[in-house]
Amino acid sequence: MSDLPRKALSRTAKLASLPLGAAGRATVGLGKRIGGAPAETVIAEFQRRTADQLFAVLGELKGGAMKFGQMLSLMESAMPEELAAPYRATLTKLQDSAPPMPASTVHTILSRELGRRWRDRFEEFDDLPAAAASIGQVHRGTLKDGREVAIKLQYPGAAEALRADLRQLGRFARTFGSLVPGLDMKPLVAELQERIGEELDYDREAQAQQQYADAFKDHPEFVVPRVIKHSPSVIVSEWIEGRPLSSIISDGTRKERNEIGLKYARFMFSGPKYAGLLHSDPHPGNYRVMPDGRLGVVDFGLCARLPDGLPPAIGRLLRISLDGDGIAVRDGLKAEGFIKPRMEIDPDQLMDYLAPFAEPAREETFQFSRAWMRAQANRTSDFRSPNASLALKMNLPPSYLLIHRVWIGGMAVLSQLEAKAPFRSVLDELLPGFTED
Repeated sequence: MSDLPRKALSRTAKLASLPLGAAGRATVGLGKRIGGAPAETVIAEFQRRTADQLFAVLGELKGGAMKFGQMLSLMESAMPEELAAPYRATLTKLQDSAPPMPASTVHTILSRELGRRWRDRFEEFDDLPAAAASIGQVHRGTLKDGREVAIKLQYPGAAEALRADLRQLGRFARTFGSLVPGLDMKPLVAELQERIGEELDYDREAQAQQQYADAFKDHPEFVVPRVIKHSPSVIVSEWIEGRPLSSIISDGTRKERNEIGLKYARFMFSGPKYAGLLHSDPHPGNYRVMPDGRLGVVDFGLCARLPDGLPPAIGRLLRISLDGDGIAVRDGLKAEGFIKPRMEIDPDQLMDYLAPFAEPAREETFQFSRAWMRAQANRTSDFRSPNASLALKMNLPPSYLLIHRVWIGGMAVLSQLEAKAPFRSVLDELLPGFTED
């Protein structure tokens, strides 16, 4: 394709093919069962084919559809294992790759954004993308001065495609739930709709990336590539070579998982303190493990501006919750807008509901795992549970939207890593208000 499919009708039809395709395979599966095929074989084949179609459709559409798929891949650690396993490898592909744009389209974008003689800037330029994601793809090149660079280009029609996708995904949210059971799709779609403008603004992204690069220049644990040139649709920055975090999740040793898990957590909390920003897209596709063991970070399209760092109320309330003072926690959450003034909530039930957020801070060393993450998801997804009804009474203030996303998404990635490390020390050092004032 030379462009994203931009017409809403075309994109809607492709999105609709996912649940329709699943229904068709279920019918075929029923026929095979009647014909005597074992149930396990039929189910495995059904899930494999559904996973393949999920990648094909979301990857081809890119835009909001693929961004939606990336968010699903982030949260697969919360899915029941028998459902997650067939989708895991396929969803992981969405973290790092997608069907690419033709070279002719790439050249057209670069001519428009960098000038007709854009090739004169480069000693080498690879027409094949090194990575492709939801609204852009990355090419590798070498400047005339010998520096290796990453050239990130936004897909033509990305803005229109994103808006069309998010409208349609909102309508299909319940149907998509049948493809990935156990996850509530509506909040995911609502969050994407909230942040669409920020991710389309490459000038804003370049500013955030350079702010991070300045803050972590020559840092012993983190690498952020410096920006060399940018425009509304193109960012040229230093190239960093590293092993994708997704490969550590799938093939890393126990030592690698623990060490990278701790660095990953430290980066999340270090950004607000040292750069005044919170990197708010925590999925593994944005992280690389460098040959020297440092954690490389890319894609700064979604960042919360926190010039004063994380709100001290977060650390203070977490500390109070560890002390078991439910009344003080309830009153503090009301003051921050998490509980509406006239809403009555039982302090003991509130403490039970918040336990997963506090648990990794309760011990000096904590073991994250998929089993732990699934248990926490089940506590609030079962509508017969008191925690589910309490969740409906809670409110998420807009100023905490991205902080909440990073907190939950970060725990999901640490659970995928099955990381065990002294995470309490990260909070002691980097979370304002957590230690005694």
